[in-house]
Amino acid sequence: MSSPAVTSGVPADLIRGAPPTSPARLLAAAAARGRRLVGLAVLLVAWQVCASQGLLGAATPPPSQVLAAGAELIRSGELPVHLLASLERVAKGLSLGLTAGLVLGLAAGLFRLAEDVIDAPLQALRMLPHLALVPVFIIWFGIGETAKVALITIGPIFPLYINVFHGIRGVDERLVESARSCGVTGLALVRKVILPGALPQILVGLRQSLGIGWLSLVVAEMTATTSGIGFLVTDAKEFLRTDVVFVVLVVYALLGLATDLLVRAIERKALAWRRGLVAR
Repeated sequence: MSSPAVTSGVPADLIRGAPPTSPARLLAAAAARGRRLVGLAVLLVAWQVCASQGLLGAATPPPSQVLAAGAELIRSGELPVHLLASLERVAKGLSLGLTAGLVLGLAAGLFRLAEDVIDAPLQALRMLPHLALVPVFIIWFGIGETAKVALITIGPIFPLYINVFHGIRGVDERLVESARSCGVTGLALVRKVILPGALPQILVGLRQSLGIGWLSLVVAEMTATTSGIGFLVTDAKEFLRTDVVFVVLVVYALLGLATDLLVRAIERKALAWRRGLVAR
């Protein structure tokens, strides 16, 4: 007879059966957070050692120098001002793009007529490299904020649309028929059966769309702008401030990681009912 799986010194069966505030769950959660930090710590140590030894090129600063440059940008107020401008841009673009992707995916997934009308044009547009549309958006919208927000908007639409569409179409038909036999129809059927069944796929699309949104922000802010953390990169490049360039790269990485962790937290709450594979 095999012994029960153990997570951070606590049997997994005890963790699953314990209340959220029990010592077993708290210990397992703390151990999981610690393990997640190990990879980042290893990366930082490797970066520090390789940069100090000149293995990454003479112009690559070590993390200690990047940290000092970041602290100086914060003290001067320069980084907070540009970060606020970037967050405002990405909030506008993501709110428009995510809304469009969700609405189009719901329409195409729920209605065959909408799929026939929507799917082909979106699949054709999806094949276009949206980051290469910067000159087109400048022609259409000028060099102001509208072109930048439009670029951030267009990218997240497609991954969310595809995941919403396939999430809805992937719902087990037997569940839908069972709900209909119980008298659940119309909006109630969509709200209580179809959307919960499609939610795992929808959240995957949300994670992908948020990543593309941050990538779009990088490109948008490096073109004809005087604010935003992308502008800091362009300005630092002109003055050969590689430490500032790396500060901005770290900020982009942390912002992307923060949004990904946010969606994963939503997944844990929204999909608490689902019993999937538990890694050992």
